[in-house]
Amino acid sequence: MRFQTPLVPATLIRRYKRFLADIRLDDGTEAVAHCANPGSMMGLADPGTRIWVEPNDDPKKKLKYGWRLVDHGDGHFTGVDTGLPNRALKAALKAGEIPEFSAYAEVLPEQKYGDKSRIDFLLRGPGLPDAYIEVKSVTLCRTPGLAEFPDSVTARGAKHLAELAKMAQNRHRAVLFYLVQRTDCTRVAVAADIDPVYAEAFAAAQQFGVEILAYDTRITSETLVIGRKLALS
Repeated sequence: MRFQTPLVPATLIRRYKRFLADIRLDDGTEAVAHCANPGSMMGLADPGTRIWVEPNDDPKKKLKYGWRLVDHGDGHFTGVDTGLPNRALKAALKAGEIPEFSAYAEVLPEQKYGDKSRIDFLLRGPGLPDAYIEVKSVTLCRTPGLAEFPDSVTARGAKHLAELAKMAQNRHRAVLFYLVQRTDCTRVAVAADIDPVYAEAFAAAQQFGVEILAYDTRITSETLVIGRKLALS
């Protein structure tokens, strides 16, 4: 998936009100950027962090920049826009690039299911059980090489796990898909110390037959695409 507009480098001044960030472009211009991430962004939002933002000239948008990447300065990036994983996975599913789902012909985004919820993707194919896929963006890394989810307490995440468990009990395929928006991790784990309730829901979902998959991403200042399958810790 290519970014719609070429990204430009900037420096983070501060992130506030969850969805706003003051930034300084390389020419010294200061601006406010939209931060499409409701999480804590632990370890990613320190003042002075090198970032990449996407300009826009849409008159309907109040903010002229969107924060897309953190640049770790060693050739590694983290994607901070939680909307990008769904776009990248949709493209990969339609292209048959995820082996676990390559037999499915129909990819339906944002389908109603469960208790007033929507599943990120519903897959259908002749002779195959319906596959319900819930996507989670993973950006937390506290131990080198290990990505963790969640980065803050998420009652919504626990609810999604319970609803996936119900789908699995009804003999559908139910899949929790962790998409790691980092290029520096090779393993994924649940951050039980951050949200013990989520960790319990995760364990229960596995017992009911929910599949857990994790993939990393290949990220540059121009593209973000799904990469290789990662191990679960």
